[in-house]
Amino acid sequence: MIIFGLEGTAWNLSAALVDKSGVIYEKSATYVPAKGGIHPREASQHHAEHMAKVVGDVLGKAREQDLKMDGIAFSQGPGLGPCLRTVATAARVLSLRYKIPLIGVNHCVAHIEVGKWQSGARDPAVIYVSGANSQVLALRKGHYRIFGETLDISVGNAIDKFARNIGLPHPGGPKVEELARQAKNYIPLPYTVKGMDLSFSGLSTAATEAAKKHDLADVCYSLQETAFAMLVEVTERAMAHAEKKEAMLVGGVGANKRLGEMLNTMCEERGAKFFLPPRKFMGDNGSMIAYTGLVMLRSGTSTPLAESKVRPGYRTDDVAVTWA
Repeated sequence: MIIFGLEGTAWNLSAALVDKSGVIYEKSATYVPAKGGIHPREASQHHAEHMAKVVGDVLGKAREQDLKMDGIAFSQGPGLGPCLRTVATAARVLSLRYKIPLIGVNHCVAHIEVGKWQSGARDPAVIYVSGANSQVLALRKGHYRIFGETLDISVGNAIDKFARNIGLPHPGGPKVEELARQAKNYIPLPYTVKGMDLSFSGLSTAATEAAKKHDLADVCYSLQETAFAMLVEVTERAMAHAEKKEAMLVGGVGANKRLGEMLNTMCEERGAKFFLPPRKFMGDNGSMIAYTGLVMLRSGTSTPLAESKVRPGYRTDDVAVTWA
């Protein structure tokens, strides 16, 4: 079974062909704003302008190798409404053109499924951290249950917001990580865990203020250590509650090596295993949508055209995991 997947929830427009053995081909085009953060309308216009080239290259590869596609998967949500609509329209056209099933995929679930596929994790507690999401989840009774999540902004957003405020170029996360390696001192910053949930907004603001008085490398280090310690704490408690012996890190912020180190240390101390997918699968990509569409279609799940409307607020725990 071969699935065509189309991702475009925010920054990255990406299309891919996947079968159960691996990624056959992938093509992407990434939106980069002139300044500041993401502008939804601009991002959707970017996706519309690059859609023909990205999709055409992947379909060309299918024709070149004489591959028969069995389904069209697309990111149905969560994400930015204008971007989601652009992608959904293209996916519907392809489904009708090739007369094959349409599969609406939850973007967050796709990060989890591609992570398990690529890392070898079987039943992990999942730390999903990106520019838009920060959740700690585990599979229980047919759903990825959210044990803890951010109450305001995501950890990725918090770091990017701090980076913009102090004048670091986009993307800010990698530059903050680089500066943090040069630090000599830890500066106390707000540590906010409320039950199993987290808050990063005040931390980002406090770090911005601290950068006016302290060495920038020390502030970057302190921001990372504080934010990541919060995530590790909630993850450890979720593992205990859900009785999981594995933890897996997914999402764009998961590319930060320090977060991986902290989670690995926690798992070693618990006698658990830590899993980290290859870096190329951490950010948004068409392969994760295609692969999740594949496991969904194999389990008998597809999306009728009438039910293919986009869902910007699509919750991870709304998805019935019929393929588990």
